[in-house]
Amino acid sequence: MSKLHPTVERVTQRIIEKSKDTRRAYLELIDHEADNQPERSQVSCSNLAHAFAGALEDQEALKTSSGPNIGIVSAYNDMLSAHQPYGRYPERLKIYAREVGATAQVAGGTPAMCDGVTQGETGMELSLFSRDVIALSTGIALSHAMYDGMLLLGICDKIVPGLLMGALRFGHLPAVFVPSGPMPSGVSNKEKQRVRQLYAEGKATRQELLDSELGSYHSPGTCTFYGTANSNQMMMELMGLHIPGAAFFQPGTKVRQALDRAAVHRVAAMGKGGNDYRPLGHCVDEKAVVNAAVGLLATGGSTNHAIHIPAFARAAGVQIDWTDLSELSSAVPLLARVYPNGSGDVNHFHDAGGMGFVIQELLGAGLAHADVIGVGEERGMAQYGQEPWLDGDTLNWRDVGESGDDEMLRTADKPFQPDGGMRLVEGNLGRACFKSSAVEKERWTIEAPCRVFSTQKQVADAFTAGELEKDVVVVVRFQGPRANGMPELHKLTPPLGVLQDRGYRVALVTDGRMSGASGKVPSAIHCSPEALGGGPLSLLRDGDVVRVCAETGTLSTTADLSTRTPAPDPVPEMGTGRELFAMMRAQADEAEKGGSAMLAVAGL
Repeated sequence: MSKLHPTVERVTQRIIEKSKDTRRAYLELIDHEADNQPERSQVSCSNLAHAFAGALEDQEALKTSSGPNIGIVSAYNDMLSAHQPYGRYPERLKIYAREVGATAQVAGGTPAMCDGVTQGETGMELSLFSRDVIALSTGIALSHAMYDGMLLLGICDKIVPGLLMGALRFGHLPAVFVPSGPMPSGVSNKEKQRVRQLYAEGKATRQELLDSELGSYHSPGTCTFYGTANSNQMMMELMGLHIPGAAFFQPGTKVRQALDRAAVHRVAAMGKGGNDYRPLGHCVDEKAVVNAAVGLLATGGSTNHAIHIPAFARAAGVQIDWTDLSELSSAVPLLARVYPNGSGDVNHFHDAGGMGFVIQELLGAGLAHADVIGVGEERGMAQYGQEPWLDGDTLNWRDVGESGDDEMLRTADKPFQPDGGMRLVEGNLGRACFKSSAVEKERWTIEAPCRVFSTQKQVADAFTAGELEKDVVVVVRFQGPRANGMPELHKLTPPLGVLQDRGYRVALVTDGRMSGASGKVPSAIHCSPEALGGGPLSLLRDGDVVRVCAETGTLSTTADLSTRTPAPDPVPEMGTGRELFAMMRAQADEAEKGGSAMLAVAGL
C-alpha cells in the first residue's frame, strides 16, 4: 500500500477534527448500548415467548441461546426490480445461519420506492424523505433487543442510505449489507438515449419509446446504468460493509449465493460474544466515510450522494460537507466511465475488473484508507482490491490484474480525468454541485441570460413552444427539501439535451435533484440555500445573466439582487400522500447537510 495522498490525509484530518465532539458522543452512545443490552436469558419469559413464537425450526436454539440471533431488515418488494430477488432470501439466510450455530429472524421491513417509476410524477416528492422513513423503519425493526447482529437487504436510491442511518443508531451490533446484483444487460444505453431524444422531438411514438425502455429494464435485478443504486453498492464496498466483491454479481448465480452465505457467516462471527467483535458504529468512522466519497469521485457516481453521504455520516457522528467533497475531487482521478458517463453499463464495468480493480488502484495510489475495519475475514481493505471466485464450491479471492477494457476502467496514473467527477460551484446564488465527469470540458462554463421556472412542466411547455431556442440558463426553483421534498428532475434532461445538440449553450440551475441517471447538460444542482423562504434563486428574473463555471467553481449572476423582493413561496400541493410529509418539509435542513428533518430535529 502506498503512503496516503496528502489531500486525502488533510481532508480526513479536518473531518476528524470538526467531528470530534459529535463522534465522541456517538461512540459513547453505542458503547452504552452494548453494555446495557440485556442477555436474552435475563429477559421476561413473556417477552421471549412473543419473539420466539413464529420461529418454528429455530425455537429450540432460541430458547437455549445456543448461538447469535441475527436480525434481517429487508426492503423487499416485487415492484422494484432490484429488490424482487429478496423475496426468497430470508429462508436461505436462515439456513446459512444454522450452518454456523446461529439463528436468523426477519426483524422488519422497510419501504422501497422506485425513483424510476415515480420519475416526473407527484410521488417523486416523497422520494428523498423516504430515506428518513426507511431509517425510522429500521430503528423499529431493531428495537426489540433480540438481535446480536444485522443483515441489511437493500440496494436502491434512498434505501441503502436509510438502512445505514437507522442501523447506525444500533451501531453496537455488527452488520453486513447484502446486495442481490444487477439485471443482465439489455438495449444499449446509447440506443435508449437516442430513442428518448427522438421522442422528446416528436420523432418517435410512445410505443417505440416504451419498447425501448422495456428492452433496457427487462428483468429482476438492479438497473444497469451507474446511477444512485449502483453508486450505493460501490460505496458499501469502499466502506467495507459488503463481503468483498459482492456488489455486481448478477442474481441467482452461484457466486452470488456463495457471497450471501458468507455474509451470514461473517455477521455471526463478528458479535460481541466472539473474538472478532466488529460493531457497525466502529466500522463506519471518518476514514470509511472518506473512502465512500473517494469512490464516488473516482467512478463518477451519483450526485445524490452529495446529499446522502453527509446524512449517513451524521448518523455516526461524522461531519462532512461539499467543501470536503470538492477538495477530495481535486486529488482523486476519474478511473471509470460507466453509463451515463460512458457507453458501457455496470455489467461491462464488472467484467472489466469492477470494484476490485478500482479499489486496487485507489489503495495503490494512496487515495483510499487501507485500514478501514471492514467485514471481510481479513481486517482492512486489501481483500476488497481482489475479486471473489468459486474454487469448486469454495469461495476464494484472487488478484484482479489489468483492466479488461481501458474505455471503461483505467489506472490511477492514466485516468480519464486527473480529478474527480464532482465540483462545488458557489457565489451570490448559493452553493451547488456540478457533476463534471458527465459533461464535456468545453461545456464546463456557460454564461447566458436565464429563464426562470417553478416546475418541470413549465420547462417542457416552453421547449415545445420554441421559447428556449437560444443560449440559455434554465433555472428551476422551489424544488428544495422544504418546498416540495426535493424531487429528481430527470424530465428536464431530454429537452435540454436536444437544445444542446442543436448548438445552443445551455445549462441548468436548480435547488432540486438530478442523480446519476443524468448527464451531458452542465447542471448546478442541489443549490443551497433553496429558493423557499427567500433564497437567492427566488430573486432571479427572466433575462438575468447567470454564470455557471466548473473550472473556477462559480455560480453567480451579474444582476443586483439586493433590492429585489423574493418570488412568493408556492402553496404546498396535496394528494399522493404529500400532505403526510408536511412535517418533514417544515423541519428539513439544507441539502448540504443531507436534507433530513429526522436528523435535524434529533440534534444529530
